[in-house]
Amino acid sequence: METFPSVDIIIPHFKRRDMLERCLDSLAETRYPLMGIIVVDNGGTEAGLVFLVKRYRNARLLRLSENRGYAGGCNEGLKNSTADYVVFINDDTEHDPLWLEQLVHAALEDEQTGALQPKILSLKPYHRGKKVFDYAGAAGGMIDRLGYPWCLGRTFSTIEPDRGQYDGGQDIFWASGVAMFVKRAVAVELGGFDEDFFMQMEEIDLSWRMKLAGYRVCSVPLSVVLHEGGASLSAGAPEKVYFNHRNNITMLLKNRSTAALLWVIPLRLLLEGASALFYLTQYPGGLKKSGAVFRAFGYNVRFFLDTMRKRKQIQRSRVVGEREIFRGYPILLGWGR
Repeated sequence: METFPSVDIIIPHFKRRDMLERCLDSLAETRYPLMGIIVVDNGGTEAGLVFLVKRYRNARLLRLSENRGYAGGCNEGLKNSTADYVVFINDDTEHDPLWLEQLVHAALEDEQTGALQPKILSLKPYHRGKKVFDYAGAAGGMIDRLGYPWCLGRTFSTIEPDRGQYDGGQDIFWASGVAMFVKRAVAVELGGFDEDFFMQMEEIDLSWRMKLAGYRVCSVPLSVVLHEGGASLSAGAPEKVYFNHRNNITMLLKNRSTAALLWVIPLRLLLEGASALFYLTQYPGGLKKSGAVFRAFGYNVRFFLDTMRKRKQIQRSRVVGEREIFRGYPILLGWGR
């Protein structure tokens, strides 16, 4: 590259200083000359965090008075960045030294790039000599027509080993929040993450809005990030079930066309009921998980008018039609993930 665009790495953080330190140590090995780091402390009370962040070149700390979740923490970092690009990244990640350079190269090749995702591998197997895709993002986020997300390299709970099967790079539907590279001007134009999501699926919602606005979301498998996973909420935790079901329906109501919602929402309501019944068969915690589905439904009823106001703005400004968005996507694939 003759000139290097600037990039800020935005890390929302909540407790687990040891994890953040490992992430920062890894980022210090990144071979990219114009990289800044913004650590957003989400209302934490950890001692010594200021001194930790000061140890790293071009790193700074933003402290929030309360926990605003992944979405709010990332948005605060976005407001405080003037870089050409930003990367929203989890603090339980490690990084190939050339990961960022590969993402910048890919972004500069296409002005319509909105977001990019590196190949995300599971951290612990990788350090044991095994290359296995990570659950949260894998080789790129996809979605079915009913709104259930899945990933290249991970369908349902089946996670594939990385044998180079997705190394071509391609258009994807969403870029994982584990490591989401974004053109800053595009993120600002679209208002950043929806903070009402708090956590879970906010990156899918933002990617969807990018696609509706005519931007591309692509995978960049030459860039590699390793992810530990489960730092915020463990898989299957009732609160994670709640946020996933709640935000998924909100996302559908905001982003799908009116014609599509007429058949999607009735089917989804049936499947939500089936999910609640399925959770009842699980032990332990089945009753809490089932209750989380009904809590999620109650939230969407209670805040329906707020969601419709957001929907109005999104649909009014969309430039890409429904057929183009969902061309080639299956009707049902990701349910039950």
